[in-house]
Amino acid sequence: MARICVKNLLLRTFIGFNPEELINKQDVIINLEIEVSIPERALESDDPEGIYDYKKITKKVIAYVQEGRFKLLEVLTKNLLEMIMEDELVLWAKVEVDKPHALRFAESVSFQMESEK
Repeated sequence: MARICVKNLLLRTFIGFNPEELINKQDVIINLEIEVSIPERALESDDPEGIYDYKKITKKVIAYVQEGRFKLLEVLTKNLLEMIMEDELVLWAKVEVDKPHALRFAESVSFQMESEK
């Protein structure tokens, strides 16, 4: 097994339910950890056949976040986790979504969720 980490994916989306949050996109920072099974033959042959495509899931995450509207950080996080877990090669995943400057005296607020098969 192997763990893929996508670190500090900075995106902009509509997140929140306050009046200004409904009309202005805000930054979110997304971190993904994805545990997958890697076929031994792929490691021996250096052939990507059967390997988990982290570029594909990252593009899917980017599109979903940038095109979406979310009131709750918790819902965005849950939906991203479910999207990642759909792939049969994924054994475990953790998603963390940070909302910078969500609180006046804090650098950010984040929400994490994980799941396993």
